[in-house]
Amino acid sequence: MKPTMEILDRISKNSIANKEEIFTRLYRYLLRPDIYFEAYKHLYANSGAATKGVNNDTVDGFSEEKIAKIIQSLKDETYEPVPVRRTYIEKQNGNGKKRPLGIPSFTDKLIQETLRMVLESVYESVFLDCSHGFRPKRSCHTALKSLKMEFNGAKWFVEGDIKGCFDNIDHTILVGLISQKVKDTKVIKLIYKFLKAGYMEDCKYHKTHSGTPQGGIISPLLANIYLHELDKFALKLKTDFDKPRDTKFTPEYQQVIKERRKLQSLINKAEGNDRQKLLEEYKTTRAKMLQTPCVSQTDKVIKYIRYADDFIIGVKGNREDCRLIKDKLTQFIKNTLKMELSDEKTLITHSNEKARFLGYDICVKRDNRTIKPVNVGTAGIKTRRTFNGKLSLAVPLTDKIHKFLFSKGIVEQKRDGTLFPIHRKNLVNLTNLEIVSTYNAELRGICNFYNLASNYYKLNYFAYLMEYSCLKTLAGKHKTTIAKIKNKFKDGKGKWGIPYETKVGKRRCYFADYADCKNTKNVTDTVTVASILYGYTRNTFEGRLKAKECELCGKSGNGHYELHHVNKVKNLKGKEAWERAMIAKRRKTMVLCFECHHNIHD
Repeated sequence: MKPTMEILDRISKNSIANKEEIFTRLYRYLLRPDIYFEAYKHLYANSGAATKGVNNDTVDGFSEEKIAKIIQSLKDETYEPVPVRRTYIEKQNGNGKKRPLGIPSFTDKLIQETLRMVLESVYESVFLDCSHGFRPKRSCHTALKSLKMEFNGAKWFVEGDIKGCFDNIDHTILVGLISQKVKDTKVIKLIYKFLKAGYMEDCKYHKTHSGTPQGGIISPLLANIYLHELDKFALKLKTDFDKPRDTKFTPEYQQVIKERRKLQSLINKAEGNDRQKLLEEYKTTRAKMLQTPCVSQTDKVIKYIRYADDFIIGVKGNREDCRLIKDKLTQFIKNTLKMELSDEKTLITHSNEKARFLGYDICVKRDNRTIKPVNVGTAGIKTRRTFNGKLSLAVPLTDKIHKFLFSKGIVEQKRDGTLFPIHRKNLVNLTNLEIVSTYNAELRGICNFYNLASNYYKLNYFAYLMEYSCLKTLAGKHKTTIAKIKNKFKDGKGKWGIPYETKVGKRRCYFADYADCKNTKNVTDTVTVASILYGYTRNTFEGRLKAKECELCGKSGNGHYELHHVNKVKNLKGKEAWERAMIAKRRKTMVLCFECHHNIHD
């Protein structure tokens, strides 16, 4: 029997070769044990893997017997997902509002992950290049890079905002869309069960009449399938709207070109002082050409990019064109997707002004400054206008960086409006290493996210505030001064860092340098489908469980073996034998016989 991941890889290739292909027998792949080991590998390392849903079912206790029960319940169609546990988390925009988050039980997560892998192998090749959210090898940065390349010269931006997108997805429409590609009633029934599972809040059960629960493993993929219709409509708008320019150059630029050609002809015939005067006039004409609008603006173009439920449209045209585009989108989203486009937040912005997309401020530069290319070794290279019409990405310092600093209690504001760093009381009880590591993680996270910004250098001041807040926190912890802290932890090279011991000797955790945090390589932030990238190799969890040997007491042979899971190895104290064993192996999981696992939890 071929490994399931290999089969999914083949399905993905078939879908690429024939985008119109219909898939019929997908449910059978959910009845194969090996896909659950792969799903477990994707889930167990997540920070929320040990978080409980409405019951005590967590990542701990995974076993072959558990897989067999799941497969049997799917085979006889008795499987019913339990309601998710609803909680609320603060939105990242720092406005104090909260968004709902659904936490499924681990068994439901496991089945959703297997279903996600199967559906992703079918749909990944169907999705369009303009879609970047929750897809393999794509991220916020790939969307922003596409924006930077494709939106040059845009006159207007239309910022799209769908009201409560994930909460208002129509179940009937969603299932109908999936049924067009997947003709497998069992798969459709299973998806419907997840959509209608409901949620528990304050010990009360609530039905779900619409939407995909935020927090569900399969929710992002289902949202992409739903919003794929919006992508197709936007590209249809583009096809109907786009119009090539009447002429390549503006009349003014063409006139200057004629003058230069005439001068060039005269220069070729002239001699002596007359030639020198003509050359000076030729240079003046060249300078005039660099200040004259060049490319004709008679064309009309639409560019569209979407990340999850956020989308932006760049328009070469006039404001009335943007209004028509917005009206057509509003009607499509209302009539076809049964959702509502927010009139207040769907803004039409001139590209001279700043629009907001994925946390960046974007605008198009109108700048006639000229530079000479660095590659001066190539003959014929002349001074050019390289900035005019280029899209610029910038860090929104006040809206994002300052809000972050205030929300974390890193700074306070003086009467004159300037910021000054303060110590963080909530970190004082941590170790020196944990304090510096916390600041480093926050600094690297923000600097890495904004590494595409043209004003990245402005994060230097942000890094300064972070460093001195860190020093003040350490000084408050040890009841001393910043100067003494820096002297205490100096390394002799002008840098300071917290020393710590490892098996290979002493190491030092330096405070992060913001310039080194600008890592532009490997910026994708999504989990990649293993089958598509790597093919199938036997999963370590599968091999360890099938070995039927307890990694604590050494018992082997037939019997019930389970995977014991801990959230973080560093949290183990080493007081018990099983803790020392996990610390020694540096693993979050350990295969145990039933007796040993029962004793740990007893």
